Amino acid sequence: MKKIIHKIASILMAFVVLLSTMSFTISMHYCGDTLVETAIFHEAKGCGMEMEKPSSKNCAIIKKGCCNDEQVEIDGQDELQLQVDTISLEQQIFSTSIIHAYYNLFEGLSKNISSYEDYEPPLVRSQLFKIDESYLI
Repeated sequence: MKKIIHKIASILMAFVVLLSTMSFTISMHYCGDTLVETAIFHEAKGCGMEMEKPSSKNCAIIKKGCCNDEQVEIDGQDELQLQVDTISLEQQIFSTSIIHAYYNLFEGLSKNISSYEDYEPPLVRSQLFKIDESYLI
């Protein structure tokens, strides 16, 4: 059971590192004020109502289109410490003490030893609470 928990924890930590260092882009297409399409890792296709761009030959005035494209870039963490030799002495002492305490936390006795198994309980000759009581009459 302990090995399974360790494997699950190591897999979860690997996913945390992977997701925290990954960068991605979210592309959104708005038609007016309404969000029409959202795409991750590629550009949104749009709604099909794109306006024509004016050419250099045609100097006509073209009104502004109602569609708008936005891109949000989410940058991952790129400041990972990959070398162990730059760890300070205090960090080494702290990590060693944590590992030592965690290792000794799960050590136990091989079997439950009781030193009172060979002895019988004492026989009760008289009830001690009645000897020490005083009655008011």
